[in-house]
Amino acid sequence: MTLKTTLILATAALALAACSKKRPEVLPPAPVTGPADTGSTGNPTGQTGNEVVPGSNADFTRSVTSNTVNFGLDQYDIDPQARAILDSQAEWLNRYPNVRITIEGHCDERGTREYNLALGDRRANSAKNYLAAKGVSPSRMSVISYGSERPAETGSDEAAYAANRRAVTIVLS
Repeated sequence: MTLKTTLILATAALALAACSKKRPEVLPPAPVTGPADTGSTGNPTGQTGNEVVPGSNADFTRSVTSNTVNFGLDQYDIDPQARAILDSQAEWLNRYPNVRITIEGHCDERGTREYNLALGDRRANSAKNYLAAKGVSPSRMSVISYGSERPAETGSDEAAYAANRRAVTIVLS
C-alpha cells in the first residue's frame, strides 16, 4: 500500500470513529419557574390567606378549564376538546397581558428519546400557535419539551400513556 492510500484509509477510519460516538445522555433542565409571583405577602403560591392573587399561577389554574391539553398517540394536532381548554387559557391570558408562560411538551414512554423530545416540542408548539392565533403574544410564551422524562402517571398501560401525552401551560409571572 502506498502512503497516500494509507493516509486516506486512516482519515476515513477516524471520521467513522468520530461519527459512531454516542452523545452523552443529557436530561432536559428542570421546569423554569421564573420569578416567583409573591403578591404583597411574599407568598410564592400566589395566595394571600384564602385569597388568590389575580394574575398568579394559582389564579390561572383556578380560572381556566385545565392547564393541560392531551393528545392522541403520535399526534400533536389540536382537537375540539383541546380547543375548548386553550380557548379558556387564551381568555385568561388576554385578561393579563403582562403574564408570561411556558408550555411544556410531554410524551409517553414509547419511542426513542430523540423522537419523544421532538414530538413533545411539536405538541408544545401546537398549543403555543393556537394561543397566538387567539391573540396571545408569542413573545410572552416559551416552549420546552421534556419528551418522556417527566411523566404525569407512572405505569405502562394505556391509561398512563394517555395521561402522559400532553402539553402543560405554566404561568411564570
